Amino acid sequence: MARHAFSRELRLLTPAQFKNVFDNPVRAASPHITLLAKPNGLEHPRLGLAVPKKALKRAVWRNRVKRVARESFRLKQHKLPAVDIVVIAKKGIGDVPNDELFELMERLWRTLSRRCKSSA
Repeated sequence: MARHAFSRELRLLTPAQFKNVFDNPVRAASPHITLLAKPNGLEHPRLGLAVPKKALKRAVWRNRVKRVARESFRLKQHKLPAVDIVVIAKKGIGDVPNDELFELMERLWRTLSRRCKSSA
């Protein structure tokens, strides 16, 4: 059975880890979210979140987006390649309901997986 957790080892924690992903990444994007990914040399994917105040002014709005992104990653991590992923929220994401945001994340995970496999 697949492990459905979001432990510390599955997160990007340092600025250096984020910077590594921003240097020449594989992209999957929509009008509301961009996913950047780069191979990490580990046996599992890792997630980092970038939800700027400029995109969502209130902390509760930013936290909602991060919560949905983490939950979506937690459920899909076993199908993702071994990459470091940064989720970047864009302006207008606050207007997207949770269920649509979850579906959007699902599509982006699939796109990202395909692009990472084809670039490897």
